[in-house]
Amino acid sequence: MKKLLSIVALSLCSMVSAQAAVVLIGAPGASDISASDAKKLFLGKGSSSSVPFELDEGNATRSEFHDKVTRKSDAQLKAYWSKQVFTGKGNPPATVSSAAAMKSTVASTPNAVGYIDEADLDDTVKVILKP
Repeated sequence: MKKLLSIVALSLCSMVSAQAAVVLIGAPGASDISASDAKKLFLGKGSSSSVPFELDEGNATRSEFHDKVTRKSDAQLKAYWSKQVFTGKGNPPATVSSAAAMKSTVASTPNAVGYIDEADLDDTVKVILKP
């Protein structure tokens, strides 16, 4: 029994350490951004020249990003953006379907920012915030 518990504990530890953290990315020449500015940007507040992109709703990386940066759940974001659209105060960021699509979009769109899991990083984008 002890041996089984040890194996289970080791398996859980390796699973936790295998998960990377979410990072905010920009094109290779992009400047770093503060968590406060990122929150404003992804909630359509403030006057930034940056263009935010989101992963599709239900994506675990999207949930992690918003949990750490905007402090909103998927349901809260949906309600927030419904109200913004209804009152004419703004529209949600455009969405992409995957980390690969996010990297491609951010790398090829002027002033674009997005987020991906740190494990998906490559040299086509730059980390501008690690929340």
